[in-house]
Amino acid sequence: MLEDLILLTTDCRSREFLWQEGHTAFATKDEADTEVLEILELYRRIYEEYLVIPVIKGKKSEMEKFAGGLYTTSVEAFIPNTGRGIQGATSHCLGQNFAKLFEINFENEKGEKAMVWQNSWAYSTRTIGVMVMVHGDDKGLVMPLQVASIQVIIVPVPYKDADTQGIFYACSATSDMLSKAGIRAEVDIGENYSPGWKYSHWEMKGVPLRIEIGPKDLANNQVRAVRRDNSAKKDIPNPSLLFIVMSGDHPR
Repeated sequence: MLEDLILLTTDCRSREFLWQEGHTAFATKDEADTEVLEILELYRRIYEEYLVIPVIKGKKSEMEKFAGGLYTTSVEAFIPNTGRGIQGATSHCLGQNFAKLFEINFENEKGEKAMVWQNSWAYSTRTIGVMVMVHGDDKGLVMPLQVASIQVIIVPVPYKDADTQGIFYACSATSDMLSKAGIRAEVDIGENYSPGWKYSHWEMKGVPLRIEIGPKDLANNQVRAVRRDNSAKKDIPNPSLLFIVMSGDHPR
């Protein structure tokens, strides 16, 4: 159901923004109350499990609730740079107010005419803005691993007189290995830009992890991994590189 909520995004206000919205009707208030909290929990999971943003679930005041509704619940996030909170998503119990106004009735189990209890819930592309404000830094975006279209970018670092083709082949093989493991990886093989330019380019785009492969890495059977969130660097042994070097299968 969570995946369905993420994918169910519709353009309800034309050029203003995109959002996902749901409207439901129930026979009893208990059923409506239950769904309000179920949807609110799904929204919490989107923020915390996919966007890695801690949120607080709660109930809005009478002044802040949805106009005409019975009560409103929301998830609230915190923006560190501004010191302010921001509403992340809402789940409303509309009660029977709109059912009375528009005569939304049904026949209950006793064969009697009754009014429905309605809910409404939504989140919008505001989630993207919250993600940028919470995780971004002076270098650009910092994409959470779950939602990054590219999770790992692999950058060849060829030096003068180095085995350039061998390095490129090692990058391609590493990408294939990661892709087979279910990781969204790509290789930046563009020859018109320096490795340093590529580092800045992919840091600005917020790719979670950068892998560098140069002559020393090829010789030492390793790759250098650099995290986007804290710039931590680590040399990681890569058995596949040893196979590439020893087999001589790569074009030179």
